[in-house]
Amino acid sequence: MKKIQLEILGLSSSQSQSGSFALILGEKSGNRRLPIIIGMFEAQSIAIQIEKISPNRPLTHDLFKSFAEHVHVAILEVLISDLKEGVFYSKIVCSDGATTFELDARPSDAIAIGLRFGVPIFTVESVLSEAGIILSDLDENADDSDEDDEDDEDDDTNPDAPAPSTPEPSGQVSLDELTKMLAQALEKEDYEKAAKIRDELNKRNG
Repeated sequence: MKKIQLEILGLSSSQSQSGSFALILGEKSGNRRLPIIIGMFEAQSIAIQIEKISPNRPLTHDLFKSFAEHVHVAILEVLISDLKEGVFYSKIVCSDGATTFELDARPSDAIAIGLRFGVPIFTVESVLSEAGIILSDLDENADDSDEDDEDDEDDDTNPDAPAPSTPEPSGQVSLDELTKMLAQALEKEDYEKAAKIRDELNKRNG
């Protein structure tokens, strides 16, 4: 089974499903994109890891990482292995030093965990052939560089097309106000908003 490496291109809020997000993955050696609908919690967990934001308390995926490290289990890779009736399936490939084993997981959870371990994300040709979108198709519909997550409450699914990007915090807000907003968002554990504010701060400071 030939594996194809993917990279995270972005997250975008869904315009068709309230409370859902689209996680956009891209083929590293090609021009196909793989959008996956995910839930708000998973989207926040992925976003804060991408943005390097430290939550006040560990999230579920942080807890998984701590537990795995304490029992000396290493995560080797994440594999989006199948697509059945519009639902994606994935595996987390692990090793305890002596044996390698796989754990079934939703792609959103697998990717959130994989990001915390810094491991590669793979899929297979059958998944990309069925659900992949050619880059030229994306260019005609939306800018995919800023895309957010979309989700189904129970399963990660395949959207018809990626959604438009979410607006950034207003440029009229001062740096001091943005810093206060970031602190408030972190205190409320609103990590999606915190990630956007952090992105705006980075742009201004850069």
